[in-house]
This record gives sequence, structure tokens and C-alpha cells, in this order.
Amino acid sequence: MTTTMAKLREADDVCRRLIVALGKADVLLPSLQVDLSSCADELVGPLLDLGRCNLPTAERLIAALDDGS
Repeated sequence: MTTTMAKLREADDVCRRLIVALGKADVLLPSLQVDLSSCADELVGPLLDLGRCNLPTAERLIAALDDGS
């Protein structure tokens, strides 16, 4: 497996785990995805694009983060 493919698989796994964790906090980021071009970047490494969300979703995300502190 190439390094890029390994990075992509790792990023995909983390993305899926984040989706599950956010779901448990009743937060849905509909455009959450792996930024494919970042998987080939040696300096930055894989990035997740958290995308856009509406204001109620942002409020739920704030509440979930506040509960965890």
C-alpha cells in the first residue's frame, strides 16, 4: 500500500469515528469529509473538511464542546 493510500485510509477512519462521535452529541455536519488533496501533502498530512453547518447545528456543537470541558 502506498503512503498516500495509507494516509487516505487513516483519514477515512478518523472521519468515520468523528461522524459517530458527533452523532452521539446530536451534531450532524452534512459535508464532513476527507480533504483528498491533503492526503498527498507530505508537510500538512491528511485534513478533514468539516464543511458548513447551519446555526442550530453550530449551537449543538458548542453545547457538546461545553459539556466536555
